[in-house]
Amino acid sequence: MEEESMEEEGGGGGCEAMMDDQNHNNWGAGGYGRHLLGPAAATTPLGDRLVRGPAGPPAGPLLPVEPEANGMLRNCDPAGAVSKGGPGGIAAAININASTSKFLMNVITIEDYKSTYWPKLDSAIDQLLTQSPGDYIPISYEQIYSCVYKCVCQQHSEQMYSDLIKKITNHLERVSKELQASPPDLYIERFNIALGQYMGALQSIVPLFIYMNKFYIETKLNRDLKDDLIKLFTEHVAEKHIYNLMPLLLEAQSTPFQITPSTMANIVKGLYTLRPEWVQMAPALFSKFIPNILPPAVESELQEYAAQDQKLQRELMQNGFTRGDQSRKRAGEELSYNGSSACASSRGYR
Repeated sequence: MEEESMEEEGGGGGCEAMMDDQNHNNWGAGGYGRHLLGPAAATTPLGDRLVRGPAGPPAGPLLPVEPEANGMLRNCDPAGAVSKGGPGGIAAAININASTSKFLMNVITIEDYKSTYWPKLDSAIDQLLTQSPGDYIPISYEQIYSCVYKCVCQQHSEQMYSDLIKKITNHLERVSKELQASPPDLYIERFNIALGQYMGALQSIVPLFIYMNKFYIETKLNRDLKDDLIKLFTEHVAEKHIYNLMPLLLEAQSTPFQITPSTMANIVKGLYTLRPEWVQMAPALFSKFIPNILPPAVESELQEYAAQDQKLQRELMQNGFTRGDQSRKRAGEELSYNGSSACASSRGYR
């Protein structure tokens, strides 16, 4: 009899019935239903995931909540909950209306995603794709990361990934059309700007979507976000312009300082990153900026290497560059002239 009395006071191991939201979070009547059932309802701290008795202090130790596959909980007796709280109380806690449920469980519907969350991401991506080096962008990285995190948790990863790819693809198609309209003398420089601007934007975009990358792209698609975005530039920009760009690069290489060495290096290294097999189009050009492109030197070809160096020296002299000894001689003459002038000036001669 004493054991039966204690079992009745403890509720027979009973606790409020629980239900799962779409993220498999267990929402109990004791937690979200307490304001509906009144002050006598149980208080269930979600962080500790513990369940108290339906009224007053707990009759025994707090029990950890463990979800089952069917949405019910171990250590809970739904029948005991009904007997204590009554069918009406349990029904009132579970059968709450849609708007209240949405508010309590913080659900992000697809309409919420399209009207609230994606517009924030879309605006931030626009600014990152069009920024110039050193520009200040007035966006909150914390806010953007939070948007991505919430959308992933609410199972909108597939839609968000699709929107991101479509957004960047449209941007790259506009970039490609602008390059096609560029005159030959500006083509190389504008391609370099487009490549550098896009690669710089990826340094911000990829970290902002790291949660989507980890829990959707890598897990379900077996790919990587950065690789996917680099592939987009390759397909929509580089592949369309490589056959116009390469002859201009070879021509610029034959004319020293037609373009700055940094521009040439950035483009050649960028093309190699996008598609290494493009090296075969101009091995000599790529070898100037990327090591181990050409086969190793052999002793039998030393004469050929020397002839190539002599040819380069002749081309430099034809373009106004003097040999090293002539440059030193001219520098010595200028130093001597400047020294004598300074000495004469110090003695009062004009």
